[in-house]
Amino acid sequence: MGYNSIVCVKQVPDTKQITGQAMKSDGTVNRAALPAIFNPEDLNALESALEARDRHGGTVTVLTMGLPSACDVLRDALCRGADHAVLVTDRRCAASDTLATSYILSCAVRKLNADVVFCGRQAIDGDTAQVGPQLAEKLGYTLVTYLEDFEFEGRTVRVRRNIGNGYEVVRSQLPALFTVVESANKPRPQALRKALKFKKALSPLEVNKIVTEQLPDADDNTKRSEAANRCQALAKQGLLITQWDLDDLEADLTWCGVTGSPTKVNRIQSIVLAGGDYKEFPPTDAGINQLIYELVEDHTIG
Repeated sequence: MGYNSIVCVKQVPDTKQITGQAMKSDGTVNRAALPAIFNPEDLNALESALEARDRHGGTVTVLTMGLPSACDVLRDALCRGADHAVLVTDRRCAASDTLATSYILSCAVRKLNADVVFCGRQAIDGDTAQVGPQLAEKLGYTLVTYLEDFEFEGRTVRVRRNIGNGYEVVRSQLPALFTVVESANKPRPQALRKALKFKKALSPLEVNKIVTEQLPDADDNTKRSEAANRCQALAKQGLLITQWDLDDLEADLTWCGVTGSPTKVNRIQSIVLAGGDYKEFPPTDAGINQLIYELVEDHTIG
C-alpha cells in the first residue's frame, strides 16, 4: 500500500552568518545580506517522507511558499529523490505570519490530496514551531509532533516521539501531519543522476525572467510566446516546477498576507554582547599551574 506524502519546506537565511551588518535598523533580519539555505529540520522531514516511500511505495511532493528564489530548495529536494515540487508564490502572500502561512499551505495541501504531511519541527529564522500544528488544525488532520521514528500499518501509523528526556510511542489514523526533529534521521545527499537532471528544473516565473533577460528588445507577445514554448518543453521533460498563486488555490484573501496576519510586533530590542576582560596564560607547565590556581581562587573549580 503506497502513501502520498507532502513535505512542507522553507528557504531560510543562514542564521549562523548573522552579524551586525545583517540586521536592519528596525531589528529585523536583512535576508538579502545572508545566504539562503534549506531549513535544516525540513531536510529531516523530507528524509522521513522518502523513507516512507522507499518502504511502502507512493509519492513524495515537496511544497513551499515564497519568492521564485525558493525554487532552489525545491530543486535540492528533487535531487534528493522527491517526485514532484510545488511553488506557491504571490505578492499577496507578503508579510504573512504563521497563521496566514498555515492557511495558504492548507489550501495547497487540499489541492494535492495527501495521506501524510511531513514538516520540520521549526524554521531557524522564526523558531516558532507554529506552522505545522496550525496547518494540521486547518486540515483536520491528526497532529503528531517531535517525530523520531515511525512505521505504517495500513491506515494506522505508529510513531516514536522525542520528548526530551525520553520518548513516547503513539498510534494515529491517517491522514496525519508529523513535525520531525533533527534526531529522526540523517538526510540523504543529492543523487548525481538526479542532480544532473533537476538542476535544469524551472518554475514559470523563472522561465519568464530568463526570457526577458535574453530577449530584452522583443515585444511582450513574443516574450510570452517564447516563455510558453519553453515551459511546454520543460514539462515534457518533467522539469517544470508546478507554480500556483492564491487564485489557483481559491484562497480567501482576507486570510492571507497582512490582512490575514494578526501578529503584531510590540517591541524590538537590540542586544549588544560586549566582551569582558581576559587574561592570557602561556602554554607551559607554569602557565597551566597559574591558570588552575586562579580558577581555584575564584571558586570556578575546586
